[in-house]
Amino acid sequence: MTRSQATIRPAKTKDIETMAALLAELFDVEEDFQGDAKRQLKGLRMLLESDQAIVLVAEVQGEVVGMCTGQTLISTAEGGPALLVEDVVIDQKFRQRGIGRQLLESIADKAGRHSISRLQLLADRNNSAALDFYRKTGWNSTDLICLRSRVP
Repeated sequence: MTRSQATIRPAKTKDIETMAALLAELFDVEEDFQGDAKRQLKGLRMLLESDQAIVLVAEVQGEVVGMCTGQTLISTAEGGPALLVEDVVIDQKFRQRGIGRQLLESIADKAGRHSISRLQLLADRNNSAALDFYRKTGWNSTDLICLRSRVP
């Protein structure tokens, strides 16, 4: 595949429909989440309105082909803010071109400018392509596991 430089920029309201389509691709491979366009659109709007979120898109020739979101949380371990990185997804036709790496570098740069000292993310344990990608881009596994519960 040909490497291409994408333009990484903050997401805008006009990008929401395309971002929801990218999330549908992501949720097709993640076993813990189900695609629900109405919920994804609502969540994306909330992220764009939040001053605690970083929402980036990757454009190639004016077309949004990837996205990455992050949300700030307070880490007692760090004694300050950390960023939970979510929704890293590149359109299937544009993978293997360095765009995912560009998005992660950009979100790390923005986090650093906000004095965030740690990035963390969750990945589907069965998504070997994603896990290989994260390892190649400098992410490390931990001994922590994710647990979840629903509010009654």
